[in-house]
This record gives sequence, C-alpha cells and structure tokens, in this order.
Amino acid sequence: MEKKITIAGFGGQGVMVIGQLLGYASCAAGKNALFLPKYGPEQRGGTASCTVTISDDEIGAPVSKQVDVLIALNQPSLDKFVDTVKPGGMILINSTLCNSNIDRKDIRLCAIDSDNIAYKIGSPKVANIVVIGAYIKVVGILTEEEMLEMIKFKLGKKVEFLEMNKQAFKAGMEQVVALS
Repeated sequence: MEKKITIAGFGGQGVMVIGQLLGYASCAAGKNALFLPKYGPEQRGGTASCTVTISDDEIGAPVSKQVDVLIALNQPSLDKFVDTVKPGGMILINSTLCNSNIDRKDIRLCAIDSDNIAYKIGSPKVANIVVIGAYIKVVGILTEEEMLEMIKFKLGKKVEFLEMNKQAFKAGMEQVVALS
C-alpha cells in the first residue's frame, strides 16, 4: 500500500501541521512516510502546500504528478490541485472556503465545514485538526488512537489547546459519519 496526499491552503491554516502529523503518526504506526513541504516566502496568508507519502514499503520517489487524496483548505488551492488527483481518488475540502461544484465525476468528494466546526469548539486554529479527523475516518490509513497519540505528542505542549484539539479531531470524525 502506498498513498500520496497533497494538503494545500493559505499560510496560517495549519497545512504543514496536517502533513507533519500524518507523517509522524504513520512512522509511529510502523509505516514509512515522506513529508515534502512546498511554500515560498509568502508567510501567513500566502499559499502553502505539502505532499505526504505513506507506504508499507520503501518510498522510491518523493515527487509525483498525481496523488490519491487532495485536502484543499481554500478555493485557490482546490483550483490549483484538483487535476492532480488520480481517477478513483478523493478530494477532501473545507466547505467553509471551498465551492463543492467540482466537474470531475471520477473522484470521491468529501466536504467538511471545518472552519465553522472549529469556531463552535472555541478556536479557528483547530480547523486543521477537524480536517485530520475527517481524513482518518474516511481513508482509514491510521487508527483514531494512533492519531490522537500523535496530536498529544506533537501539540500537547500547549496544554490549553490539547483538549480543544481532541474535540476538533473527534468532531471531524463525527462529521464524516453524519455525511455517510
């Protein structure tokens, strides 16, 4: 099994955090993972993206023209990367900032209102964790426990946000169940 995931959005939306958490959790689960960030000098508000490759075997090439999953946190990122998803792949969008009218009929679309869910939890900063919860539930490449453990390990230093991150993760998983 090898899965390539592109995560894209504005700087400040937690794009790199999503990629790092997926990579670290995959390695902790005994898989191979490669995290390839792509961002320029833009800083907060500019475009940022990363590709994560998760595999049971060694990973041969870090770059690929097509991915299995696109996680788009805003409309410009969706527009830019929609054609990179393989037929039969999936696009997971933040429906707060993305239009779900996608012309492709050869992919699966999952829309999560992550920004509004994060606001209800108490902070827009956890919208990326809502997205991780949705991704884990839909794809099943990692378990809930594996990802929660990595969230605690990587984001647990800010104790005031740890419980909020756990709530955000679970809300993302529950939102997917509600969509099914």
